[in-house]
Amino acid sequence: MTPAELRAARDRLVPDVVADGLRVLFCGINPGLMSAATGHHFARPGNRFWPVLHASGFTPRQLRPAEQEELLGYGLGITNVVARASARADEISAEEFREGGRILTAKVERLRPRVLAVVGVTAYRTAFGEKKAVIGPQERTIGATRIWALPNPSGLNASWTLPRMAEEYGRLRAAAEAG
Repeated sequence: MTPAELRAARDRLVPDVVADGLRVLFCGINPGLMSAATGHHFARPGNRFWPVLHASGFTPRQLRPAEQEELLGYGLGITNVVARASARADEISAEEFREGGRILTAKVERLRPRVLAVVGVTAYRTAFGEKKAVIGPQERTIGATRIWALPNPSGLNASWTLPRMAEEYGRLRAAAEAG
């Protein structure tokens, strides 16, 4: 991907990978430029989403971003709090996050996943006005859908190692399977 191709991807949308009644709907912060340029979620090399999904037992093998549609067969999907692509999450305003939270709530009410897993506790805090939220299951629900805040799999999130992240995602997997 050239720098010009990445710049051209700014503000593009990446289609959701969703269906009714998923076990877990993963929700990113917003698409990065690599994701927008390729049309695949968590596409940036160094993003640990796909390795963590496999290491935590959600998928039997590590999928590539281009294989994202296979998630539906595992009862999994992907969306974002904010739909538009940007180079960095700090380019998204608090109001955009709050509006994204309202849109996401309506989406979850329509799709009724068992669990909404927001990958980025700061994004969850801002989008839902939950200033004290921590990683893990949340008290808030959207209808019957439980909410879980997960660590952001970005390679920039160095405070979470892949094994530690896989452990937290594994806790979510076990809870989602338990019903």
